[in-house]
Amino acid sequence: MEIGLVGLGRMGGNIARRLMTNGKHRVAVYDHSPKAVTDLAAQGAAACSSLADLVGKLAAPRTIWLMLPAGAVTEETVTTLAAALSPGDTLIDGGNSFWQDDIRRASGLRERGIHYVDVGTSGGVWGLERGYCMMIGGDAAVVERLDPIFRALAPGRGTVAATPNRAGRDPRAEQGYIHAGPNGAGHFVKMVHNGIEYGLMQAYAEGFDILKNAGIDALPPDHRFQLDLADIAEVWRRGSVISSWLLDLTATAFAGDSNLAAYSGHVEDSGEGRWTVNAAIDEAVPADVITAALYTRFRSRKDHSFAEKVLSAMRHGFGGHVEPPSAG
Repeated sequence: MEIGLVGLGRMGGNIARRLMTNGKHRVAVYDHSPKAVTDLAAQGAAACSSLADLVGKLAAPRTIWLMLPAGAVTEETVTTLAAALSPGDTLIDGGNSFWQDDIRRASGLRERGIHYVDVGTSGGVWGLERGYCMMIGGDAAVVERLDPIFRALAPGRGTVAATPNRAGRDPRAEQGYIHAGPNGAGHFVKMVHNGIEYGLMQAYAEGFDILKNAGIDALPPDHRFQLDLADIAEVWRRGSVISSWLLDLTATAFAGDSNLAAYSGHVEDSGEGRWTVNAAIDEAVPADVITAALYTRFRSRKDHSFAEKVLSAMRHGFGGHVEPPSAG
C-alpha cells in the first residue's frame, strides 16, 4: 500500500522504516525537521517539503498517518490536512490523543467524506525491531482496508505461547493489534493501557527502593541487608511471576549503574494517566493504584527518591524519554 507519514520523531521515523522493510509499503514522509525527512528519503521514502506536497504525492484514496504530540500540534495538522484531502481519503492519528478529541474530529471529517482512524500505539523506541502493539478505533470497513498497514507494523505472534480457549476470537489480537471499536475506542483502550503502565512502574520502583534501603543504619544490625539490585532484577526476569518487559528494562539500567546516578528522579506524565483517572471518576470505578502512581509523579518534580530514578530509567528504556533540565 501507499501511505503518508507526518512526524518522524522517536516513533514516527521507525514506523516509516518498519512499513518499508517489513511490509514493503510505499511511504511518503514529512516533518518540520528537514534532516529527519532527508534521513528517511535516503532509506527509500519519498521526501515531502510540506503537508501540501505530501498530499500531492499520494494517489487517491490517500492514507496519511500522523505521529505527533497530542494537543495543539495534532489539532492544527488535522485542520490543515482536512482542507487539502478529498472524499474517500483517510487520516490516522497514531499518537496519544485524548479519545474524546477523536470522536469530535471523526464527526467533522465525516461531513467532508474523509475517514478518521485513531490508533493507540505501544512499542516505544523498540518498535522497529519488536513491532507495535496497536489498539484501533474507526469504521470496520476502513480498518479492514488498512489491515496490510497494521499487519506490517504489528509484532506478530513471535514466541509468545498461545492463550487457551481463544478459538473463534479475532485472530488479529494474537498478532498484536485489535479493532477496539468505533472512533475514540482505540485511544481509550491505549489510555487505560498507559494508566496500568503507571501502576506497574510504580510498584517496581517502590519495591526496589525498599530493597536499596534494607541496609540503612536506622535498622537493627541483624536486620540489615546489602543487596545487589542488578542481580535481583536479573533473577526476577527468569521464571518469576513478576517478570515483564518493564523489569527487563530495569535490569538493563541496574546493570549499567545500580545507583542510577544519571537520573534525577524527575518523572513527567504525558497525559494518559490523568485521563485514565478522570475516566475512572466518570465511571465511579475505584482506581487507587493508578491514581496514587500519578500523584507520585507530581510529587517527584519537587524532591526525588530512588524509586523515581527507577521510573526515569524505565521511561528512558522503553520510550527514549529524557529528563528535563534541572531547574537549578
